Formats: sequence, C-alpha cells, structure tokens
Amino acid sequence: MNIILALLIWTSGGMGLYAQPNGEVTSVLHTSVSTVTSSETNVVKADPQKDEAPVVKGIYVTAYSAGGSRMDELVKLMNDTELNAMVIDVKDDEGYITYKTDNPKLQELGKPQPFIRDINQLMKRLDKHEIYPIARVVVFKDTILAKKKPELSFVKSDGSVWANGSGDMFVNPYQKEVWDYNIEIAKEAAKLGFKEIQFDYVRFPEGFEKRADSLKYTKDDRSRVDIVAEFVKYARKELEPLGIRVSVDIFGYAASVPAAEGIGQDFVKISKHVDVISPMVYPSHYTTGWFGSKVPDKAPYQTIKGSMEDTHKKLDPLGSYKPIIRPWIQDFTASWLGSGNYAKYGKKEVEEQIRALKEMDVHEYLLWNASNRYTKGVQYK
Repeated sequence: MNIILALLIWTSGGMGLYAQPNGEVTSVLHTSVSTVTSSETNVVKADPQKDEAPVVKGIYVTAYSAGGSRMDELVKLMNDTELNAMVIDVKDDEGYITYKTDNPKLQELGKPQPFIRDINQLMKRLDKHEIYPIARVVVFKDTILAKKKPELSFVKSDGSVWANGSGDMFVNPYQKEVWDYNIEIAKEAAKLGFKEIQFDYVRFPEGFEKRADSLKYTKDDRSRVDIVAEFVKYARKELEPLGIRVSVDIFGYAASVPAAEGIGQDFVKISKHVDVISPMVYPSHYTTGWFGSKVPDKAPYQTIKGSMEDTHKKLDPLGSYKPIIRPWIQDFTASWLGSGNYAKYGKKEVEEQIRALKEMDVHEYLLWNASNRYTKGVQYK
C-alpha cells in the first residue's frame, strides 16, 4: 500500500539562514490515495487515516510546554479558535528524546528525558480535545548522538567533534545508522498515537560546503542533495506500513532558489517523497529586495504571497504527486534584526500572512513561536 509522506523543513528558535533575493517557491494540495495491485487489476482506494486528517492549522509546542502547565493555555487556544493541531517535540533540537522510553535502541543512541512526564496521558488529552497530533523529530542536528558516537558525526583534525557557532553538533546524513535511529523514534511516536511525523533539520549544517574538506566523516559518491532526498525516500518506505503521514521542514527560501547544494536540500526532490511540505517562510528571514520589499519583516502579506507564488511554480510540474503545502508562518517579533528592520508582530501581522496564504490557495499552516506564546484574538480563517 502506498502511503503519502509529508515534507516540512524549518529552523528552530525563529533563527536560521537568511535568504538573499533570488529564486522560486511552490505550494499545492495532494489527494491521498493508496494503490493496491493484484495480478488481475489495479485498484486505487483512499487511505482511511489520511482521509480523516483535518485541514491542519497548527502551532509548535515544546516538550516543556506539552508536559507542563502551559499546556492548559494551549489546549484552551485550540478549543476557542479554529486551530486544530500541535507539532510537539518528540526528539528535540539537542537530540533529547522528550519522554521516558523502554526501547533499548533509543536508550543506547539517545538520551530520554521526562520533559513530557506521561506521554500516554498527553496523547489521551489530545484525543479528547480532537487535536491533531504531529510528532516533531529533529534528525541530523543531534548533539547527544554526536557526543556519544563521534564516528557518526563530523570530526576536526584534532579529533574533537565539530560544532557550529552556537555549540550545536550535527550527525552525518551519509550514515545509515543515523537514518534508522531517527526512523525508530518515528515508529514509536506512531505507536503512541501521533498521526503524522514531522522530520526537521533534514540537511547538513549551514555553510557545510565551506568546511567539508577540513572535516573527517564517512561519505560516498552520492551528492549531499541526493543523500538527503534518499533519506526521505527511505523514511517513507519504512513508515509506510504504519499508515501515518510523514512531513519534513525546509528553509523557506529553498523554494525560491536552485538546490541548496551546501546543506543538501532540493525543494522538488524532497517534495516527491512526502505528504506535506512545510517551508519556513517567516518574513523576518528574508532580506532587502525579496519580493519587492525593502523590509520584508514589515511586509508580511507581500512576503508570504511572493513566497507562495514561487512555491507553486516549483511544485506545479509535479502534477498529481504534489504534496500538501503547509508553511510555517511567523508569530514572533524579530527584534534581533535591529531598529527599522523589523515590525512588532501581533494580530494584524499574523492575519496578513494567513490572508496571503488563502489568496494563494494554501489553506494549511503552522504558527511558530519559540516560547509558545501565541497572539490572542487572531482570526484563523
């Protein structure tokens, strides 16, 4: 049975790469079907679980929020508005598995922590309130695994594991052991009751091409773009029997430029293997000149509309294989951009992004706020 997978690629903490003007971005909807082949005929039938999925309008929820008192406020937000989904950290940005697990493989390679004190109780609560549960699994950014097994990471000439300027370590996408570990986490999340897996950081570190030759790591003849796309394809195959959606986050500008060879992301190649793609199109992450705006952060409608025009251009040629487009949009104030370069985000700015999406025939979206404090009074149409 053929399951549709979802692709969303995104950076955490509201921070990440900033795009310089250039390129294309795309967005489209996909009807979920499964093809069952017998010796006599081909039968195309709907996948019941996917057909039951709502038009997703969701928020990001840290494991700390999911396991703490903040969850009361977030559930109320769901009950009081048209929001209906939560993307919850199951494996976070540092590599912690965010709940206690008895799985020996996950205990060996990961570091389970009870940030979510009772994962089963959480799943019951989500079900009671009809909240669509999406498990976020951070893949190749993994300080925990890099420290445990340096041979799965990138090693400097002095024998130490390479870390970026923020102290974050990455593991090597060429290592199949890394693939299988993350897919094992996804399989457990599915068994717990999550209806969709969202893979994040499906890429090499930013600016990897500038340091690749100075680091020691396992690789083969496949390009970085190909190896990342192959991970997504493999994940789809492995998770297919569980009947859940699979998603991957991707940098917003990836839809507007040719393949990002340095980090190994090709918008179209990844999109071919997923149910949903979620480009991170925060206006704060675009610089002067993008989509005709001097200060994109101050032009949320214009920026989002331009990014979706690019997204459609990129994905329309895929025809019936187009994934659902479910962008990450901005519900935070990017004050780090400095005076004159950012806007204070509130009800108007969030609604302007949603209006642009709707006009571009994109009806699903996810709201990002690192502290999970979402603007009150927004009309989530």
